Amino acid sequence: MDNKKTIVIITALAVIGAGAIVWKIVPKQDTREVIREISPRVGPIEAIISSTGTVLPRNRLEIKPPVSGRIESILVKEGDAVKKGDTLGWLSSTERAALLDAAQGQGEDKLKYWQEVYKPIALVAPIDGQVIVATIQPGQTVTAADAALVLSDMLIVRAHVDETDIGKISEGQEARVFLDAYPDEKIKAKVDHIYYESETINNVTIYKVDLLPQDIPSFVRSGMNATVDFVAKRKENAVLLSRDAVYSQNNEHYVLVKNGSGREPVRRAVVLGLEQDKNVEIVSGIGPEDIVIVRSKKYELPASVSAGKNPFLPQRPARAAGSGQTGQIQGGSSR
Repeated sequence: MDNKKTIVIITALAVIGAGAIVWKIVPKQDTREVIREISPRVGPIEAIISSTGTVLPRNRLEIKPPVSGRIESILVKEGDAVKKGDTLGWLSSTERAALLDAAQGQGEDKLKYWQEVYKPIALVAPIDGQVIVATIQPGQTVTAADAALVLSDMLIVRAHVDETDIGKISEGQEARVFLDAYPDEKIKAKVDHIYYESETINNVTIYKVDLLPQDIPSFVRSGMNATVDFVAKRKENAVLLSRDAVYSQNNEHYVLVKNGSGREPVRRAVVLGLEQDKNVEIVSGIGPEDIVIVRSKKYELPASVSAGKNPFLPQRPARAAGSGQTGQIQGGSSR
C-alpha cells in the first residue's frame, strides 16, 4: 500500500511540474489597442434584400408537328431570333416519306415529280422569340407528341423571396442580378410580377418573383443560377460612417468624437438609418465635419519565441565564456 501511495504522489508531482513548465514556455499574446481617426462622408447608400433565383423562359413554347413523319430539314439553330410566321423547318408526313423512298428506286424524274406533287409540311413560328432548343436532326422520325423545336419570347429571372421580405418588394422595383457563372457581370432588372401563391421549401415559406432584365447579355442561358439584390430603399446624399465606428449599448448607438488634441474623446449618441455592408447612415448626432475615433484591439505574438522551446528535447551544451574551443575533444597520443 505504501509503495502504491508513493507512486501516485510521484506521478501527481510529475504532472504538476510538467504543467508548470508548459505554462512557462507558452508565449502570451500581446494585446495592443489600435486607434484610428475617420470622418463621415456624404454619398449614396442602399438597403438591399438578397435572394436566389434561376434564369427561365417567360413563355416556353414547344413546336410540335401536326402529324407524325420525318424531319426533312431544320432551318434554324439554337440562339437564332425568329419572327412570327417564319418557317423553321420542313416535315414529310409518314405517307409522303414512304412515297418518296419508293420513288427513289424509280429514277430521278419520278422522285422530282412526287416531291412537287406531294408537298412537305412547314413548321412555322407562332410568336416572335428565340430558339432555345433545336436538337432534332433531319431524317429523324417524330410523332405529334414530340417537340421538334422550342421557342422562348424572352429570358427572365425567377427569384425566391422569403415571406419576411416579400412586403418590401413591389412591381417595377429595381434589382441587380449576378449569375453564378459570371459573378463579375451585373445585370440590371425590374420586378415584373409577384406571385400570389406561396411555396414551402425546406420548411421556409417563399414567394416567387419574376424579374425582367433590361438588357440580356449573349452569355445568359436558361437554367443558370443567380443571386438577386432587390433595392428596397436608396438615398443619394446620406451621411455615411464605417460600421465598426458605431458602438451599441442598451439599444442605443453612440460614437466617440475627437475633442481636441490630447483630450479624451466625447461619447455622442447617434441615430442610424439605412445599413449596407460596411457602412451605416447617420441620421443625426454627427456631421461630415466631425472626427470620429475608432478603437480596436490588435493581437500579436511576441517577437521572441525562444521561451517556447521544448524542454524535453536534448539541448546543446553552452559554450564556456572566453573559450576558443568549438566543443571538440582533445586527446593525447597513447604512444
